[in-house]
Amino acid sequence: MVQTPAQRRANEKFAKREEAKRGKPESVVKGPLSKTKQKTPISLFWLGLLAFVVFGGLLFELVRLFLRSYY
Repeated sequence: MVQTPAQRRANEKFAKREEAKRGKPESVVKGPLSKTKQKTPISLFWLGLLAFVVFGGLLFELVRLFLRSYY
């Protein structure tokens, strides 16, 4: 397939941009966009639910152990 003049110009522009990036560290290449806030891999809801299950189970187990020791 033959390139159109518009495609050729776009490819040349892209090649220039990529050539300017060569040999530079990634932090310099990305620029100010790399300083965006990172998203956590797990939402606060699921983190809270996990904490409730783990610590709630621990709490119930401790109550069960203490009540068992009195009887």
